[in-house]
Amino acid sequence: MVQNILFDPLIPASVLIGAIVLSFALTAFAAWRGLAGWVLRMGAAGLLLLAIANPSLQQEEREPLNDVILALVDETASQTIGGRSTQTATALADLRDKVSHRGNSELRVVNMADAADDQGSKLIASLTQALADIPANQIAGVIAISDGVVHDMPAVLPALTDAPFHLLQTGRATDRDRRLTVKNAPGFAIMGEEITLTLRIDDLAAVQNPASQTQASDISAPLVISVDGADPITLNAPIGRDFTLPFTLPHGGMNTLQFATPMQDWELTDRNNQAILRINGVRDRLRVLLISGEPHAGERVWRNLLKSDSSVDLVHFTILRPPEKQDGVPVDELALIAFPTHELFIDKIDEFDLIIFDRYKRRGILPGSYFDSVRDYVTNGGAVLVAAGPDYASVDSLWYSSLSDVLPAGPTGQVLERGYLPSITDLGQRHPVTRGLNVAPDVETPPWGRWLRQTELVAEPDSQTIMSGNDTPLLVLDRAGEGRIALLGSDQSWLWARGYEGGGPQAELLRRLAHWMMKEPELEEERLFAEPRGQSMQVIHQTLSDTIEDVEITTPSGDTVTLPLIETTPGHFATSWDAPEPGLYRLKSADAEAVVALGPAAPREFIDTIATPDILAPLIDSANGGSFLVENALPSLRTTRAGRPAAGRNWMGLLQRNATRTLNITRQPLLPLWAWLLMIICMTTGAWLYEGRRV
Repeated sequence: MVQNILFDPLIPASVLIGAIVLSFALTAFAAWRGLAGWVLRMGAAGLLLLAIANPSLQQEEREPLNDVILALVDETASQTIGGRSTQTATALADLRDKVSHRGNSELRVVNMADAADDQGSKLIASLTQALADIPANQIAGVIAISDGVVHDMPAVLPALTDAPFHLLQTGRATDRDRRLTVKNAPGFAIMGEEITLTLRIDDLAAVQNPASQTQASDISAPLVISVDGADPITLNAPIGRDFTLPFTLPHGGMNTLQFATPMQDWELTDRNNQAILRINGVRDRLRVLLISGEPHAGERVWRNLLKSDSSVDLVHFTILRPPEKQDGVPVDELALIAFPTHELFIDKIDEFDLIIFDRYKRRGILPGSYFDSVRDYVTNGGAVLVAAGPDYASVDSLWYSSLSDVLPAGPTGQVLERGYLPSITDLGQRHPVTRGLNVAPDVETPPWGRWLRQTELVAEPDSQTIMSGNDTPLLVLDRAGEGRIALLGSDQSWLWARGYEGGGPQAELLRRLAHWMMKEPELEEERLFAEPRGQSMQVIHQTLSDTIEDVEITTPSGDTVTLPLIETTPGHFATSWDAPEPGLYRLKSADAEAVVALGPAAPREFIDTIATPDILAPLIDSANGGSFLVENALPSLRTTRAGRPAAGRNWMGLLQRNATRTLNITRQPLLPLWAWLLMIICMTTGAWLYEGRRV
């Protein structure tokens, strides 16, 4: 019970103060003149003024409140390594026990999880939010159970209203770890040009030894590098300093580069031993060699199609006048510039990305050694497209040259001169070159125009027939050595470009053909990949098979999840999956493998894994707190005063707030009115009687 005397004057305060001053002046004058009874008159005036001030007695019924001890428990990903979760549980249990034996105290626990979008440990944000829910006069202290690695230390520290801040630090003094970091990497690179990546491997330790650090710079560690999950290569990389790695992208499109260094027995985790890069390979220029056997209506369509793309460098070799043509034109007037055939077909053939034979047949203009060179160009990784007309069915066909070693189909000798509608075969419905050209999978008759001529072909056993016409192969694909080759059994594709009977997707078909032949990953027949979508992924397996195995996903933590894939379109199997954590995921289905990173391969929580009090030191010092290793003896609790040091060798201090809550307030006059009047009358009468006797 708390009692207070309050005043509520019956007249304005200024008038009351004036009356007090006047009464004091008159009393002082009476005392100076020696008038009798001035003391009693002063008492009567004082009682009158006190009654006018209207004093009242206020009584407050209060309830004592507990001191609140705020415990911030770090439950981020870095707390799961090195036995830190066990240390955290031990420290929290010990703190609960000690607070329970401290009178009038309450332990309020706030669990801190990983921040969204890989922002790491937001301890200061959790502290600020928790303090907003606790009255300032109840906070006895803040105790953080954490490894000390936080990622939101502000320039201006939060105000704790004189409460101390302590750190119970998890981790061990013997902790060591190895970290792989990509310091510099481009987002895209030009095909064929060397790029430079900057990487660094560091050995981290809780207790640094300068001598050992000097020696560590001369030590190397194995670095495993793989592209798109393919066979890895291993090289030695220095430890403790930046090193550059020259690299040339193997293919166009998105290249997924994975770097890893094997985990050592003494490491805390391997989550920061790997890094993943996605570098888009772009072609500076697409170099195309177009070889036309004779002028025809489709030749200009080929030229316009290729020249419409500014990124295409086109070299067009065409035979305008075959040797058998006899028109009396002098030889020295047939051409102004000799065509550099030897340079193109022998010396610089490897500089072309694609070679197109358009209605070409052997006339003795190109020696047989040139066809040998083209064949070797394909087997060494080049790409050739043959657009065949009646020439392919003749005795001068390319089939009867050394190119037959790599061509996917041979002629029967028949040329079908009738209109037909090109169609996609069952295999073509699944092949990425022609899948989806039908507008919709259930459309049996695509809205295309007819072609009017076709060379009858017989496909090789290992080739892929993805389009047909007149019940005979029309577009046949094959691999030859390291390269790829395509045979189109008609010279009428230009009708689509001209819009004949509605036209057709000639440009898209040629684009896909070119990209498939140049081994773009997006157009591989067998491909397993995942498209990141925030913290989820779309797993896709494109295949030529009717069925596939389930995909097995290995999470960054090492857990394995098996998911079935559903066929969405022919040859296209997919499923969506919400991933449990950021990091690097490995996918495997049958013989297909892939890797995908959701967020960074090493989340922010695993970049700095060594526990330290240094980051929180400014807050600890400003709040007169201390830091203590959990692996040592846990500190005892003591009561300290605000502004005094609150930590010692084996103890940490907390304030005793003595906060209360008001339950009820009662207020009553100090004296009743009649009591005031009675005392004033008594004082006045006494003064009158005293003065009368003196007279």
